Amino acid sequence: MSPWALVLVMTAAVSHATWNLLSKRAAQADGVVFLWLVAVAAAVAWSPLFAGFLLVTGTPVTLKDLAVAGGSATLHLGYFVLLQRGYGRGDLSLVYPVARGTGPLLACLVAVLFLGERPSAANIAGIVLIGAGVFLMSGGHAELRGLVPGLVVGVFIAAYTVWDSRVVSAFAVAPIMLNYLGEVGRALALTPFVLGARRALIRPVWREHRYRVLGAAVLIFLSYLLILFAFTMAPVSVVAPAREVSVLIAVLLGGRLLAEGDVRRRLMAAAVILGGVVAIALS
Repeated sequence: MSPWALVLVMTAAVSHATWNLLSKRAAQADGVVFLWLVAVAAAVAWSPLFAGFLLVTGTPVTLKDLAVAGGSATLHLGYFVLLQRGYGRGDLSLVYPVARGTGPLLACLVAVLFLGERPSAANIAGIVLIGAGVFLMSGGHAELRGLVPGLVVGVFIAAYTVWDSRVVSAFAVAPIMLNYLGEVGRALALTPFVLGARRALIRPVWREHRYRVLGAAVLIFLSYLLILFAFTMAPVSVVAPAREVSVLIAVLLGGRLLAEGDVRRRLMAAAVILGGVVAIALS
């Protein structure tokens, strides 16, 4: 992995862990309304950047762009809805590690089996270390209530990771276009559910969680935009596992700010995860 790709991945990891902390703190609110507010806020906040991109580059939005972005938005919508529900049932330090550990392992398996990528021995060692570390972080024998949502979310992570990496590489869709159209797509998809039976919840959720909504709207877009750019610099079998250093950051945030966790066990798991990241970065 090049130094620039590594910088993008590490910055994305910090942003990703932070927005998950914000989502966990809003877990008792209606998840669909919260996610809709985040998507709408992101579409508004990032619209000047997207408009500037279109004007400066002269890039048109084609039917192909809308089609592949629609596929991405569908996968991300399932991911966000299940993740928010998972945070309503389990700790950040349980759901997040299991989800993020399952996702890259499945993504790398798909990349190797179906996309023709061939990871090196160091890649494989790093993947194994990260997988072992994130499951150790969750306690290994975690409660079923938190473990199952994390595993299901991991499947969606693997799916959108592989799909989006192909969209920005094989289909040559600009990362900012894929990311922004995905935000708009999720907002549109959730609108009928929110403006119907949940209309009365919009103001209460916004009033109580507006700073979390705005923070998540900025950080979700930023963290994934950086990862999409990293996909153009390095294989998915390298980027997907390396970004999981966010597990360490999220668990530390959960332990410090949400009073979750066994510090000694998590420090041991952190050392395993970092070993995996170093192995991948140096390959």
